[in-house]
Amino acid sequence: MSPDAACWTPERFYREVRFLDNFSAGTRGAASAEYFLAAGYAVIFLSRQHSQFPYTRRYSHTTNPFFDILQEPESSDSIQEVRVQQHQVGTLLPVLRAYHQARQAGCLLPVPFVTVVEYLFLLRGISEAMQPLGRHAMHYLAAAVSDFFIPLDHMSEHKIQSGDGALHLTLEPVPKVLGSLAQEWAPASYVISFKLETDHELIVPKAEKSLERYGHQLVIGNELSTRKTEVTLVERMADGTYTTMPIRIPADSSREIEQDIITRLVDRHVRWIDATS
Repeated sequence: MSPDAACWTPERFYREVRFLDNFSAGTRGAASAEYFLAAGYAVIFLSRQHSQFPYTRRYSHTTNPFFDILQEPESSDSIQEVRVQQHQVGTLLPVLRAYHQARQAGCLLPVPFVTVVEYLFLLRGISEAMQPLGRHAMHYLAAAVSDFFIPLDHMSEHKIQSGDGALHLTLEPVPKVLGSLAQEWAPASYVISFKLETDHELIVPKAEKSLERYGHQLVIGNELSTRKTEVTLVERMADGTYTTMPIRIPADSSREIEQDIITRLVDRHVRWIDATS
């Protein structure tokens, strides 16, 4: 596979001043990882640098800032200990405990990336390394991968100067690797992809088309405006037919929809393993 493999050097990326991005902060992937860990899975967490991370996502710099739950020593004569405010302990402690349990058990392996090119190469390497797990492996592809990118050999090595006038960019399609993953890199794995649409009516037909084209097991479809409260699982059955299951939670629910998603995926994964063993 190559998106311009010969041109790839990490140092070149880290000199970038401007870049193209999308709205995703990685919340779904980070939340889902927590529920997979709670269900007994080990998780290789392939995520973009500075995106949301399991457990620590609850204390981001914009939502519930971490410094807001800490308090200084009461006087300069006291032991210099920074403490968690008492009313915050009940919320923080179970999150902290779950994080340390996952890390100490070796069940959470973070693998960061910066660019889509890094993501594609890391995904391939991880997938091939997981092949010995056979059908016990699962790929949960929640990353919001760009549809277009600038090939490395088209990038400027130095900062583009604004005094040069208007900027015109030509973007190329990002290589579609889902078929390679499902058929070559991890042919025995249970593979789940995502399909985000702005038209709800397109979710199921486009999910079915994706399953037919790439040959994986399940698509999680969601619509942009309701993605936090409603998704649709579209699954390809052994006989070639498709089943759909909507998952909904109330807009004011304190429960995250990822909890319900992972519960159903774990059940499907177990049944899939049993049916082929």
